[in-house]
Amino acid sequence: MLQGGATGSKTIDLKHSASHRNLQSTAAQVNDAHDDDALLYTDTSQRSASGTGTFVSTAAWVKPAAYGLLNISAATGIVFANKAVLSVYGFEFTTALTLLHTLTTVLGMTLFCQLGFFSPKVVPTLQVLPLAAAYVGYVVLNNLSLRLNTVGFYQISKICIMPTLIAIEIALFGKYPSKKVLAAVVLVCLGVALATITDNGLTTNLLGLLVGLAAILVTAMYQVWAGSKQKELQTNSMQLLHQYTPIAAAMLTVLVPVLEPIGLFEALPDAHTLMGFKYTLTSVTAIAVSSVLGLLVSLSTFLVIGATSSLTYNIVGHLKTVTILTGGCLIFGDTMTVSKLAGVTLAMVGIAWYSHMQLTSMQQPKSLKPKTPDAETGHAQQAALR
Repeated sequence: MLQGGATGSKTIDLKHSASHRNLQSTAAQVNDAHDDDALLYTDTSQRSASGTGTFVSTAAWVKPAAYGLLNISAATGIVFANKAVLSVYGFEFTTALTLLHTLTTVLGMTLFCQLGFFSPKVVPTLQVLPLAAAYVGYVVLNNLSLRLNTVGFYQISKICIMPTLIAIEIALFGKYPSKKVLAAVVLVCLGVALATITDNGLTTNLLGLLVGLAAILVTAMYQVWAGSKQKELQTNSMQLLHQYTPIAAAMLTVLVPVLEPIGLFEALPDAHTLMGFKYTLTSVTAIAVSSVLGLLVSLSTFLVIGATSSLTYNIVGHLKTVTILTGGCLIFGDTMTVSKLAGVTLAMVGIAWYSHMQLTSMQQPKSLKPKTPDAETGHAQQAALR
């Protein structure tokens, strides 16, 4: 599931104070890692002093490097695993797949809570009910987009979430970013346009294009909503995920028989039904792996942000984008024309420029930081890039 993707990824705190730790959130949903729980994962490796200064031991980099590698592996692996499940093995039941991912996340979050990864916080069910519904919508749409489109288009469409978030802020909150941020957004949009208009598959796949656009909009709205809820309820991302995923699982349990062909009352269920699908060892393994990877995206995102810096997490995010685009070409046969490569490169330059501006803003002392909307919502828009 795209938690991260699904998850992770990604939640946004639109009014996050710059005086907090310089940590940011992702696709599974890690925003306020400044709380005490994040300290569980902060590296406390030994330092030794000498006459020439302070040196950090080699061991100091082992844990952050391991977390970063885990995050890259999980976030890229889940895209490839989901694509294999939905397209290669023909498990076309996106709602059912989302349910399996969500149930795995529920079990995993319960385990992490018991192990002390975070402290549970009970919030009123009605407070997180709309968020759970939004979560279901964005994950199902993203899985459907991945099934209908190429891996390359899917990943490029995720880049569009950042300018979509800025447009939502302007439309709903009247918050206008700086001219430099707008220039970076223009670069991203031009790059995405160049990369997609040359994709011949889109001209014959109108449904895939519409689903992809819907996934972008719903994901952006979900991230805005989740971020505001996190601040409103005074929870961190893990606590919030722990609270609303059981509700989301219950919703999906109801939706599966409504949206998916079950074949329960058929004597010989059709192969295109859940009961008639030919479950093999490899297909079941692929489904199980994709479910576990969805959970690992949420966990590794939380770990890597707690053990490193915002800059490191940005670099990790860019590496994931490049890895997914490369894997789409090598594993699933996506084409990478010169114009498409130029478009992706232009979009990545815009993302890198934008990330640099936001990181610079977050590193400024509070007294020197300009009170602009883009400075206040840097965490929100940066998380969209993951």
